[in-house]
Amino acid sequence: MSRTVAIVGGGAIGSSTAYFLASDPQFQGEVVVIERDPSYQLASSALSASSIRLQFSTPLNIALSRFGMQFLREAPDRMEVDGDRPALSVNEKGYLVIASEEGIPTLRELHRIQRELDVPVALLEPAQVKERFPWISTEGIGAASLGLKHEGWFDGYGLLQAFRRKARALGVRYLAEEATGFERAGDTIRSVTLKSGGNVACDVVVDAAGPWSGKVAAFLGIDLPVRARKRNVFVFSCREPLPDCPLIIDPSGLWFRPEGDKYIAGITPKEGEPDPDDLPLEVDHHIFDEAIWPALATRVPAFESIKPSRAWAGYYELNTLDHNGVVGPHPAIGNLIFAAGFSGHGIQHSPGVGRAVAELIAQGGYRSLDLTPLSYDRVLEGKPLRELNVF
Repeated sequence: MSRTVAIVGGGAIGSSTAYFLASDPQFQGEVVVIERDPSYQLASSALSASSIRLQFSTPLNIALSRFGMQFLREAPDRMEVDGDRPALSVNEKGYLVIASEEGIPTLRELHRIQRELDVPVALLEPAQVKERFPWISTEGIGAASLGLKHEGWFDGYGLLQAFRRKARALGVRYLAEEATGFERAGDTIRSVTLKSGGNVACDVVVDAAGPWSGKVAAFLGIDLPVRARKRNVFVFSCREPLPDCPLIIDPSGLWFRPEGDKYIAGITPKEGEPDPDDLPLEVDHHIFDEAIWPALATRVPAFESIKPSRAWAGYYELNTLDHNGVVGPHPAIGNLIFAAGFSGHGIQHSPGVGRAVAELIAQGGYRSLDLTPLSYDRVLEGKPLRELNVF
């Protein structure tokens, strides 16, 4: 039976779903992606730090990252279009997650979980951190966890464009339109209403609208706890090289990593600090001067003398319930499927999530990886699936 699937949101998650669906021999029908910002100027997929890690606390997130890294390596072959093979610049220098003295018990528990799942990670004492990275200051370090392989960063915008280009080559139709509502017949969505005045008739709807997926769900009176939270990313250079620098997560909330011959950095708001929804994407330069630069110089003495250059702001797609994605059908509106709320790990998990949602639609259930723990049911029941390693 031929079906039309309307995907609201053409970022990495939506375009991955479109690609996997169009690639599935069991799917018969049309895939339409509705994307209001085809330039992706505001898309989280294009504005993220595009990193990938295995250092999670939940087995499901670890499995999604494993497939994500495998997919990144295979992307040139999988995503080739007319001889154009995407180069996604995968850099596997790992994550160094630093804990204070107070954070050591949590870090050790995470290490236990990860080692039980064969994650290649080393638990380091301060002296071992200094031995591996002589340029780092061990002030305030109680212990640290280092990913030894299958972690690092990549060209996230390149991945998004590769998904989009391959999906279109497979027959997926992209509409430069904004979804403003739905037409329903009882508990079934019949079409997506467009801002231009038209509509897209459909048999299945996928809400993959990223930071705005909560607003899309609200068109149906559904409370999806996904909010758009602004995060700033700053670019700077340093004359002194830092050999083998991984992506570093500091107890202060600071993160930084190399980006070509420069570095990028940001900082997570501390618990209790204001973090409003939907702020304009204007860079808060004072955050660099007041919080980021001091933290950088404390952790890496060479960063006392750096040269800031450009900066940007993007939306962090926060699931306020538990910092995990919401994936799967709505229990009452059976042809509505969620794929949103990934809280900073959407770009790295986009291959696994897209594959799973495509299987759900084309084959009637998850086949490769069971994402049932991420279902909307836990939102209704108020039973969070906590991810302890949130950056």
